[in-house]
Amino acid sequence: MRKNTQLVIAGSLSILAALLHISCIFGGPDWYLFFGAGQRMAQLAAQSDPYPTIVALIIASILTGWGLYALSGAGVIFKLPLLKTCLVLITTIYLLRGVVGLIGPFFTSAPVVHQNSVTFWVISSIMCCVYGTFYLLGTVQNCANCQRRNMGILRLA
Repeated sequence: MRKNTQLVIAGSLSILAALLHISCIFGGPDWYLFFGAGQRMAQLAAQSDPYPTIVALIIASILTGWGLYALSGAGVIFKLPLLKTCLVLITTIYLLRGVVGLIGPFFTSAPVVHQNSVTFWVISSIMCCVYGTFYLLGTVQNCANCQRRNMGILRLA
């Protein structure tokens, strides 16, 4: 079976993002600030509050899971349960986060949004759109391959 390059890239990007979240834990407050977590998270990290660490680990765990689903869909690792459904959901989440993050900061004054800079929102949203596009292309390729295989089965019957 041929590997799905788009999903290999998508999975690698998600795992890289997970590693960057973990690096903030070890890098400390300056790293939280640099990667856009906001002043409050950096202050909590400086006070040795466990909250930033817990949030970073939860996000890293989710991103790792998403990376594993992409690698599973690519045929690199074993098939995970609910593979197609999860790939569609992951794709949707990345693309929605990307689009909303590009538009939202300009239409709201919510403090939770503006604790981060517009630069953070634009860069992270573009990254989410790129990640989501790789998931989308890879998932569509998988669906097309499944349909071709199913058509072959139908012709043999």
